[in-house]
Amino acid sequence: MIWSLALPATTMLRYDLDLSKVSWRGVLAVVLVAVIGQALIGWSAGLYRRQWRYGSFDELLALAFTVVTVGVCLSVIVWMPAATIPRSVPILATGSTVTGAVAVRSVRRLYLIKRSRTDAAQPIIVVGAGDAAYEIVRSLLAYQDCPYRPVALLDDDPLKTNLRIQGVRVVGVIEELEAVARRFGATSVLLAIPTAERYLVRLVDDITRHAGLRLLVLPSVRDMFAAPSVSDIRPVSDADLLGRNLTDIDTATVAHYITDRRVLVTGAGGSIGSELCRQLARFEPSALFMLDRDESGLHATQLSIEGRALLDTPNLVLADIRDERRLLEVFADLRPQVVFHAAALKHLTLLEQAPEEAWKTNVFGTQKVIAAARAAGVEHFINISTDKAADPVSVLGSSKRITERLTADAAVDGVGSFVSVRFGNVLGSRGSVLTTFRAQAEGGGPITVTDKDVTRFFMTVQEAVRLTIYAGAIGDSGDVMVLDMGQPVKILDVAKRFARLHSPELEIVFTGLRTGEKLHEDLFGDGEHDVRPKHPLISHVPVPPLSFDDVTKADEWTDGITADLMSRLATDRMRRRVA
Repeated sequence: MIWSLALPATTMLRYDLDLSKVSWRGVLAVVLVAVIGQALIGWSAGLYRRQWRYGSFDELLALAFTVVTVGVCLSVIVWMPAATIPRSVPILATGSTVTGAVAVRSVRRLYLIKRSRTDAAQPIIVVGAGDAAYEIVRSLLAYQDCPYRPVALLDDDPLKTNLRIQGVRVVGVIEELEAVARRFGATSVLLAIPTAERYLVRLVDDITRHAGLRLLVLPSVRDMFAAPSVSDIRPVSDADLLGRNLTDIDTATVAHYITDRRVLVTGAGGSIGSELCRQLARFEPSALFMLDRDESGLHATQLSIEGRALLDTPNLVLADIRDERRLLEVFADLRPQVVFHAAALKHLTLLEQAPEEAWKTNVFGTQKVIAAARAAGVEHFINISTDKAADPVSVLGSSKRITERLTADAAVDGVGSFVSVRFGNVLGSRGSVLTTFRAQAEGGGPITVTDKDVTRFFMTVQEAVRLTIYAGAIGDSGDVMVLDMGQPVKILDVAKRFARLHSPELEIVFTGLRTGEKLHEDLFGDGEHDVRPKHPLISHVPVPPLSFDDVTKADEWTDGITADLMSRLATDRMRRRVA
């Protein structure tokens, strides 16, 4: 239809609208050729053999190919001696036809988009004007039953102001969010920057909370297998605000010591141990053994990895690391080549009340695991430690510092690699401060904070485990590998966020630091230096070894296990009692 309009129109324009000069028979002949050629070439090019999205780039390419090919054919025809229309007409008509065909399809697409929008959809402001924003805005506009309607875009680059994405304009920078929300009547904000650093997420979260808006985010690029869509949109989480983007590691280096190896994880039912199992399974070890004394924890871990949890497979090992004979039997039978030791007691306050339990599990339990590993010829042993082991002032910290020294002692004979990995709080673990705050908020408060100035390091469990596995590959035997935890977070700020989620706002009560707690945690102890020769987020710290014999004798030299005894063992200040 456009050819039948374009050819007569361009012919008349060529003669300055002097209709007496137009050979209408020649024009009609060329129109017939153009229409037939458009149909035949369009069919062969696939333009009319498939369903296109109106105005899509793929359709535009097929359309341009068809029209230009027809135009070339017409140009050949009008160059023949018998031609009665000007030779410039096919060229002019080709351009007009392409423009007209694109316009028709664009109008159709705009109509469909407008029809798909509903007045019930919530107006939403999209923060970001990059590739992810383009894809998500397109999805929001194309999805007929979408609950959100993008009304404006914001970006931290002022040069993008007035840029339009699918007709939605960039109206300013992020700092103008509150004013823009009032201007467009928006109730929600979508942060469409999957690679956004956490400081940016916190900045947008602070602005939206102050303005009474709801913040939504997109998953990280690693979590999306395709372009972002409406189904990817979710509320902002604690990990988004406090965690950090996953860091790249050399997966080939990890695969070298995990793939096709027999791997055992102690404490496999816990927060760290279960995540270790999930990530290790992706590297396809020849066998992955999950050891724990908590049968419910093993059930949950197996379910998360295999999708079933009948507890009837030999890779599940029910055992207590305090039981030396059982451990020796397990290691002798399974012959693991790589061991991740995550089993431990970790609640600081409880261990202050019962230091003997920290001794039995964290110290002697680790000693028994190391002894069983050495007897079985384990090639790589990775002990999971804690930031509380740096200049310890608590029973938990002292017991974990002793495990670092025991692991270093196991490396002295040079058989196998024995390293420890030290890091702070992980988001979402059982008993973490965030879990406590969430439970307190759901219960109506108050939210309890030990001190208004207390700070802690936070890391997502996924990143902590990812770096731990890599540290096991690059660590020098005997060293403690300290993970970079980023900047410490003020606990009061986190508590305020939970308090504001509740209406009316919950009360925050300060309880005071408990015995063994620090106001600010340390990642490095006195005399330890931050040296990162192999990865920018992993430090290598040598520690003085502590022999099994000294630990065993310490138990014999005392009438009971005390916090002071563990502190002296942890800091290499043990004075032996002479018989």
